[in-house]
Amino acid sequence: MPGPIALLHAYLLLLLAERGVELVLSTRNTRRALAVGGVEAGRGHYPAMVVFHVAFPVCCALEPLLWPRDWPLAAALAAMAVALLAMALRWWAVAALGDRWSTRIVVRPGLPLVSGGPYRFLRHPNYLAVVLELVAVPLIGGALVTAAVASLGNVLLLAVRIRAEEVALGLRRDPATAAGVRPGRGGQP
Repeated sequence: MPGPIALLHAYLLLLLAERGVELVLSTRNTRRALAVGGVEAGRGHYPAMVVFHVAFPVCCALEPLLWPRDWPLAAALAAMAVALLAMALRWWAVAALGDRWSTRIVVRPGLPLVSGGPYRFLRHPNYLAVVLELVAVPLIGGALVTAAVASLGNVLLLAVRIRAEEVALGLRRDPATAAGVRPGRGGQP
């Protein structure tokens, strides 16, 4: 059985391949949504989100190499199981959203909110998947600092992201919007 660092690096390869597929799908869905009148919201935080999610696997890979620690194989396997469950939850959310899913916030006015799949149980299942992933993936290789810093950074990003998404979907009032005008309720990003 490979050790925790080898398991982490193998998982990171899977994660990078999965993220590549996500980006292709997101780009296609974003273009299609914009072509049929979709409106993009939350552009201001998007570059920070990209930098964060690019830095994350790099930090996961480097921390155990630069600051090695004894890490039990059982902990690595448990973390990998949680990471795989997070990935499954993410793809369940992506499948439920279909062509509405994107890494950007693009709302197509007039579409009802998705209420199937994991959206029957959770308002933001994809973000739960990300929260789980940001804790679990580093812990595959014992990258405790990366798990803590990524989790804290994610809390800050999600505070902005969820607010922007909910305002765009008309689920939350934007205090900056004059006279209480709310955007229409369209499909989730």
